Amino acid sequence: MKEFKLFYDEEEDILYLASEGEEAEVVEISPGINMELDSKGNLIGVEIFGASRIFKDVLKPMERRLQLT
Repeated sequence: MKEFKLFYDEEEDILYLASEGEEAEVVEISPGINMELDSKGNLIGVEIFGASRIFKDVLKPMERRLQLT
């Protein structure tokens, strides 16, 4: 399995999971969520637009937990 790295664009509120590879196709799997595929159909990236809105129910508990450590 490929190693994915996580990137967040705070200005655009886009969460991006990426691995190495050249994008050949983008498939929208849900409004605001795209999968990027290479020429063999392998997953090389996931874009999540409006990430803070989508993950709002997860972010607060995580933030509290991180402050405790």
